[in-house]
Amino acid sequence: MLSLIIQLLSGAVGGNLAGNLLKKYDLGTLGNSIVGILGGGLGGQLLGMLTGASGAGAGGMDLGSIISSIAGGGVGGGILMVVIGIIRTAMTKKTA
Repeated sequence: MLSLIIQLLSGAVGGNLAGNLLKKYDLGTLGNSIVGILGGGLGGQLLGMLTGASGAGAGGMDLGSIISSIAGGGVGGGILMVVIGIIRTAMTKKTA
C-alpha cells in the first residue's frame, strides 16, 4: 500500500515536471497532476511486474523498492502526461 502511495505522489510530481519542461503539452497544474497520478500508478505497477519486485507485500519497504516506486511513478506520470498532451494538441489542431 505504501509503495502505491509513493508511486501516485511521484507520478503527480513527474506529470507536473514534464508539463513545466514541455510547455507545448502542458495541461495545467491540475491536469498534469491528475494524469501524472494515473500514469504514476500504472508506471509503478508495470515496473514492479517487469522487475519482479512486489514492494510492501514482500516483507517491507527497503531502499531499493522505495527508489523503484519513485522512479516508476515519476517516469510513468511524465510519459502519460506527454502522451495525453500530444493527443490534446493534435485534436485541437484538427478542429481549428
